[in-house]
Amino acid sequence: MASSRRPTYRPSGRTGSTATGAGSGSRPDYRRPDTHAGEVISASRSLPVPVQEKPATSKKSGNSKTSRLHGPGREKDKPALPSADAVNVLAFPEPKGKRRRRKLLMVVSTVAVLVAALLAGAVYSPVLALQTVSVSGTRLLTPAQVQEALEPLRGTPLPQITDEDVARLLEPLVQVKSVSAEARPPSGLAVAVRERVPVALVKQGEKYQLVDVEGVQLATTDDPASVSLPVIDGGAGTIGQDLFRATAAVLGALPADVLARLSNASAQSVDAVELKLVDGQTIIWGNASERELKAKVLEALLKVPADPKNPVNVYDVSVPRHPVTR
Repeated sequence: MASSRRPTYRPSGRTGSTATGAGSGSRPDYRRPDTHAGEVISASRSLPVPVQEKPATSKKSGNSKTSRLHGPGREKDKPALPSADAVNVLAFPEPKGKRRRRKLLMVVSTVAVLVAALLAGAVYSPVLALQTVSVSGTRLLTPAQVQEALEPLRGTPLPQITDEDVARLLEPLVQVKSVSAEARPPSGLAVAVRERVPVALVKQGEKYQLVDVEGVQLATTDDPASVSLPVIDGGAGTIGQDLFRATAAVLGALPADVLARLSNASAQSVDAVELKLVDGQTIIWGNASERELKAKVLEALLKVPADPKNPVNVYDVSVPRHPVTR
């Protein structure tokens, strides 16, 4: 705060030629006084002093200007602080975007809670308990065998039943290769069974075993003529596992109509698999490589009309890109 006190001029006690009287017409010299100056010009600036909260005394100070700085009259010049009641707080309205997000979050949370409650009720509700099982895709098995194997699932809520549960219960049935299940609310379960495909008959004593390409025994029959499958000479126990797998792999690659025309299959080695047709013709297959191509070539050769003058006795597809008939 700037002081209102004016500079004072004190005579130095010496009157020099440079001093200027009040009646002189020349300007006063405000330059810095030196040893030859006639007057000394001094200026002082009073700094504001903090106001003390003391009651003002009635004794007058000798210096009136000092009294103005420290007296009660100076306190009137200091701005008063506003009281707590006089402070006004402005409340700004909440942004619409924030309010909209808060409402949306509340709605989403409510919906999530309701959905969770509904799911929990559906998973454990006795209303959806399993009562009936429908079976499809069985040929070697009967639907009753599959339903009996799945009996432990009866009474279980449908949402708790998985394909893994059904497959685990059907493992003892070797005819089942894979299975899938579909819930049919409120209390039904549809089971689709994919069975193993028999490719040959293996003689076991007086009976014949139906086997797939992996040698899994699927069923038993006393009459091989009732099954349109070739007989593997000797079976796995006689010709060995390697020869049996090679022969079974060849039979598994043949189309169903070609497989139905075979009478038996044999193998002297894994590279010398031979097949016999019911008409007595021989098929030289060779090894188990390029099975799909050999099967297509053989199917095409068998569709060629027979020539009575030049009957075919041997079909050689061991080199499928250059088949030979003789």
